[in-house]
Amino acid sequence: MASIAKGALVVNEMSAEAPVHTPTVSFVVLCYKLAHLLHECVNSALSQTYKDFEILIMDDCSPDNTGEVAGSFQDPRVRYIRNEKNLGVLGNVNEGVRLSRGKYVWIISADDYLRRPYIMQRYVELLESNPQVGYTFCSGVCVRNGQEMEVLSYSKYRDQDEIISGKKLLRDLLYRNFVLAPSVLVRRECYEKISLYPLFVEFGGVKIDMVWAADWYLWCLFALSFDVAYFAEPMVGYREHDLSISSSLSMSQEKLKLCAAADIAVAWMIRRKADESGLKALSKVCLQAVANEYASHGESKRYRNSNSWMSVSDFEESLCRSTQDENERNWIRARFYAARGDGLYSRGKISSARTFYLAGLRRDPTMAKTYAKLLFSFGKPGVYLRKFTRAIRRLTP
Repeated sequence: MASIAKGALVVNEMSAEAPVHTPTVSFVVLCYKLAHLLHECVNSALSQTYKDFEILIMDDCSPDNTGEVAGSFQDPRVRYIRNEKNLGVLGNVNEGVRLSRGKYVWIISADDYLRRPYIMQRYVELLESNPQVGYTFCSGVCVRNGQEMEVLSYSKYRDQDEIISGKKLLRDLLYRNFVLAPSVLVRRECYEKISLYPLFVEFGGVKIDMVWAADWYLWCLFALSFDVAYFAEPMVGYREHDLSISSSLSMSQEKLKLCAAADIAVAWMIRRKADESGLKALSKVCLQAVANEYASHGESKRYRNSNSWMSVSDFEESLCRSTQDENERNWIRARFYAARGDGLYSRGKISSARTFYLAGLRRDPTMAKTYAKLLFSFGKPGVYLRKFTRAIRRLTP
């Protein structure tokens, strides 16, 4: 049966003198109100062809029968740990990493599962053969109402398996998080020598809750020091439902602001790390990613079923807290204003769009595309010109 934990301390049935086996992989299962899905997740690990692993079921004071389900597994590799108090998602992750013993750590929510029995074997063989690789990940399949649906488009990074230079991957990862969290196996060294999941960060004099963006930040941070491996086959099932971790982050306006602040902080913080390492070219890419993140919120960024929209005053407050360099501020302002102009134009507010285009060009006169958009915004000629441009694009093979 699964060994049982009291608080955060596992009570083992073996004697104190018995040697403790160090498994190659620690499978850390996060569980809160997900007892009804726990069997599928744990059994997907137990059915792996690779056998040298442990499973830690991390019960974050769940009010359901998680303990009962955990106790039903007749396998000594399964350990059940119930926290003495609710730690929250990120606190529970870090506790799982702390209690795990494996050379590699796989963190997964109890509502997700491994779709292929050979995924752990493939991951471990690659990591063992390539010590420069810090973590591996793969694409995944959306699971809705108990049925496997389409491959998650955002999780498809390449058409084939590949080991990617960490700094090369980072140039893409800074613009969007395409790393599917339940598909990631991480070298323990990354957590021990670089960072655990940050619960909060102090940035620009403001304390930022990282619950939405902590994994994205770590994937970027690890890629600064290690290469990364990707498997194209969708070997993980990612469940979409009301109790999932991502869905539980209900999108009130206040939480949307927290998400936006965390996303913006990620690019700024990685840029700081790049500067500390003397990576000037990468630092410039980070600054471009910062501008892109601000611009996406200026036009309206989608979070699940909600949109995050940043006012000019909120943008200015965030920008001025984050950098004291006025040239950087104006470069970013130009792109924020241009994006705001695009949003206004799409809603038919042509005059207001023109105002923002001009404001952007005053900060950076080199934005050629914005000049074209500004031309399009002048009355009927502009409308006809834009329609003509779109027609040409549709005809172009």
